[in-house]
Amino acid sequence: MMTFDTLFAVPFLSGLLIAAVLSAVGVLLRLRDEWLAALGFAHLAGASALIGLAIHLPAVLGATFGAALGALIKTLGRFRGNSVYALMILAGWSISLLVAANTALGSAIGHAMVEGQLYFAGVPHLTAAILLAVATLAGLYWLMPIIIRDRLFPGHDAANRLPAWRWHLVFDLLTATSMAVATATLGLMAAFALVFIPPWLAFRLAKSWKQALMISLIFGTATYIGAFLLALRLDQPFAPVLAALLLVIAGGVRGHWKSREV
Repeated sequence: MMTFDTLFAVPFLSGLLIAAVLSAVGVLLRLRDEWLAALGFAHLAGASALIGLAIHLPAVLGATFGAALGALIKTLGRFRGNSVYALMILAGWSISLLVAANTALGSAIGHAMVEGQLYFAGVPHLTAAILLAVATLAGLYWLMPIIIRDRLFPGHDAANRLPAWRWHLVFDLLTATSMAVATATLGLMAAFALVFIPPWLAFRLAKSWKQALMISLIFGTATYIGAFLLALRLDQPFAPVLAALLLVIAGGVRGHWKSREV
C-alpha cells in the first residue's frame, strides 16, 4: 500500500509517535485545568519556528527553543491559571504575522506552520519524535503520581516544604517541547486537536484514571492513522482532515454514550 512506501513511512511514523505523546500529555493538562497551555505553547512554537527559519535554523529547533522559553517564563514568573497562555497565544500570533510579513519567508510559510507539513517530514522530524516519546515516557512515569497528588491534595507540597516549582518546570518544559515538535511536524491546529479532543472524550467516558489514559491514547492514535489514510486517499491536507475526524468521532461516541445512559 502506498501509505507505507518509503515516501510516506517517515512522515507516518513521526506523526504516530507525536499523536501518542499529545494524547497522553493532554490528559495531565486537563487534570490540571491547563489545557489552554497547549495552544499557548503551540503559538509560541510557531512564531519561534518562523524566526528560526528566517535565520536558517531547522523549524523543529526554532520551535522547541521558543516554546521552552515560554515554559521558563511561566514557571519562574509563578504565573498560574490560563491567563498567561492567552498572552502567549496573542504574542505568538502577532510575532508570526510580523515575521512572515517582513522576511523573505512570506505568508506561505506562516500558513504552512498553522496547517502542517506532515507529508514533508524527514529524518530530523522522526528523530525529534523518537526523543520526545522517550522523554515523555520517562517524564510521565515520574510526574503522573505527583500531578494526581497535587490535584487531590493541593496543599501537600506547601505543608511539607517541598520545592513544587521543580516539577512544575519539568511538566511545563515537557508540554512546551511536545507542542513545539508537534507544531513543526503536524501543524499548530492539528497538534492542539490531538492534545485537546482525546482527553476531553476520555474524561467523559472513563471510570478510572488508567482508563482515561488508555481511552485518550487509543482514540488519539487510531484517529491519527485513519486521518492519515483518508487524507492520502482523498488527496487532502492532513491537518483539517485530522481535526474534522476527531470532532466527528468524538461527538458521535459521546452522543451514543449519553443515549445509553438515558
